[in-house]
Amino acid sequence: MNLETQLTKLFRTTDAQKKALARMGLRTAKDLLYYFPARYGDFSKLSYIKDIQKGEQPIIYAEVTHISMKNAWKTKMSMTEATLKDSEGQTIKAVWYSQPYIAKMLPVGSAAKFMGTVNERSGKPYLANPEYDLIDKIPVDKSGDLFAEDKQELLLYPVYRETRGITSKWLYHKVKKLVADGALENLTDPLPKEILKKYNLPSLASALVYIHAPKKMADADAARKRFAFEEVFFIQLVKQDQKQAYKESGAFIITPEEKTLRRYKDALGFTLTNGQEEATNQILADIGSETPMSRLLEGDVGSGKTVVAGLAAYATATTKPTGQSFGHLQVGYMAPTEILAKQIYADFVELLGGLGISVGLITGKECYKFPSKTSAGPVKLSKPALKKMVANGEIQVLVGTHALISKGVFFENLGLVIIDEQHRFGKKQRAALRAKPQEKKDAEKEKTKSKIQKKGLIDNTEILPHLLSMTATPIPRTLALTIYGDLDLTVLDEMPPGRKKVDTKLVDPTQEARESAYESIREELRAGRQLYVICPRIFEADSSKATSLLVKSAVAEAKRLSKEVFPEYKIGVLHSKLKKEEKNEVMDKFSRHEYDILVSTTVVEVGVNVPNATNIIIEGAERYGLSQLHQLRGRVIRSTHQPYCYLFADVKSDTTRERLDALTTAKNGFELAEYDLQFRGTGEMMGNKQSGVSDLAMEAIKNIKLVEAARTEAKNMIESKSIANYPTLNKYFEYVKENMYLE
Repeated sequence: MNLETQLTKLFRTTDAQKKALARMGLRTAKDLLYYFPARYGDFSKLSYIKDIQKGEQPIIYAEVTHISMKNAWKTKMSMTEATLKDSEGQTIKAVWYSQPYIAKMLPVGSAAKFMGTVNERSGKPYLANPEYDLIDKIPVDKSGDLFAEDKQELLLYPVYRETRGITSKWLYHKVKKLVADGALENLTDPLPKEILKKYNLPSLASALVYIHAPKKMADADAARKRFAFEEVFFIQLVKQDQKQAYKESGAFIITPEEKTLRRYKDALGFTLTNGQEEATNQILADIGSETPMSRLLEGDVGSGKTVVAGLAAYATATTKPTGQSFGHLQVGYMAPTEILAKQIYADFVELLGGLGISVGLITGKECYKFPSKTSAGPVKLSKPALKKMVANGEIQVLVGTHALISKGVFFENLGLVIIDEQHRFGKKQRAALRAKPQEKKDAEKEKTKSKIQKKGLIDNTEILPHLLSMTATPIPRTLALTIYGDLDLTVLDEMPPGRKKVDTKLVDPTQEARESAYESIREELRAGRQLYVICPRIFEADSSKATSLLVKSAVAEAKRLSKEVFPEYKIGVLHSKLKKEEKNEVMDKFSRHEYDILVSTTVVEVGVNVPNATNIIIEGAERYGLSQLHQLRGRVIRSTHQPYCYLFADVKSDTTRERLDALTTAKNGFELAEYDLQFRGTGEMMGNKQSGVSDLAMEAIKNIKLVEAARTEAKNMIESKSIANYPTLNKYFEYVKENMYLE
């Protein structure tokens, strides 16, 4: 069988099923084989109807005594209802939603094994959307002869994620048919036999059988381990290959004198923390080599990453290009939002401008330069003028948004690339900035050649700039080793002296609790502090729609607070629907304390730096992940004043309360990230769609030994260039390298 054959050619499918398969991304036989079960049911754990309770997922043998199809009164959704009777004569209703064909599949008198979740309606239990497997007749009891015959059947059964038109049962039977038709007979395993044996992993064919039809959970676990190892291994192969390519490229050697570094540190006006000193030493060691640096600086909110980046930028901007006695290297600093880019520009003007470094800013609409001959502060200029200054080396440090990688932005000698909140940029965007020297070479090849010939200069366009990526999103070590395997990791987990831990309070949704929190905040406002209020929505939801989420909106909450709660204070509103100019105006007014309160959506999550804002309310806190809550809370850790965070949450489960309680007790963001990884999964840090890593591999990332093993094998294979000895592996590696999309 050809695994690339379309499913619609292998199986008879309705139009609804074709659309459903397309939604699920299932087009070929291979896609279906690699559509793994989300969990497994166990037919050996049987229950009697009289014993089942709400919320359970029992398995019962029962006969269908009645079945009919009707439409729900409100939603008009089709419903199939059946009455099931077990061997003791007890009955229970079963309901299937949007599956009218069930009535034909389970006629009155048929017997089956049923497994589903027990819900209640009008106080009576019923099975919701139960899985079923037809049998000849129901056993008298669990030890009877009929049941003994059934022991030869599969006791574990796979449960797949469904969509309208495609059931888990349909998927399972189609997988069984693929296997029966020989889909596994001509498979070539991409993993070498030595690796399979070393880590006790099943072969590809065995693993596919084990994962879809395990006889015991140990089989399913072995299969999941194999596929998880395989995915992490190939991610690591690509990452290690990228790292090796960087090593083989040239880079500017940046070795600043001690007095240069001392000049920067003295200008700060404060002493670097031990963590900042260690981070700068690692970066200086990297950029002092002709091998391009590839380093990820991971720092908790408020840990002082900008100061470290500023030192690296200063060291670069005060260094002459290799082989030249004149000029200086340049720095490109890319930020994900205009707000953050402007903040970084302002910081660099303060940090570097006084030390004689020229700093530029480029966004989609504006360009600025410092210093200026006509103004004491930054001066606005046209984009062509700024581009010309960057191209001839006049601008030493250029800060920008995506505009930094637009066509026509060329650097004379780009020595260092800094990417802030790098996970917010796409892979191509990040690569584009680092490829600026090559872009310049391609665009001005003849001009550059002529220039080199005339002046006798060294052609530096082949040199790759050093790369410093930064993120304020704490990432567990296992995840960092996997997703950022091509980057060396520096963790900045020490806060600057004088910074106080945020006093985080979980506020229940009662009027009394809210008023108490408001009164505490009012005392802070009277003392001259400012307040953020974060809302999940921009505008109010349409309450007439059943699917609307009735949560706080920024626009409506700002009006309510100004009228009912804080009428004596000025309130601004910030959200993504505002134009850039409007956003900037609101933020500038809040920064200048023309607004006491800023009601906003999560657009303030990154890059907003208002030291006087020491209070934050997060409405609907239960709706956010811990990582995002921690980022939002970080907006108030910008001064030596005591910061406060109020989590206004409607807590309906112990799990939610436990998760939010973790935010109030965790020492730092790294501790929270580890908590999420163990108890909630990696989606909190990355989001599966964003990361490009499958659910299976994301779960495996919790296992540090598996990640390290896969990384070690990949690193050895790339460095020894032994991958060429494994044709199947090499072919699959090239495919993954071309198609893998990790963010």
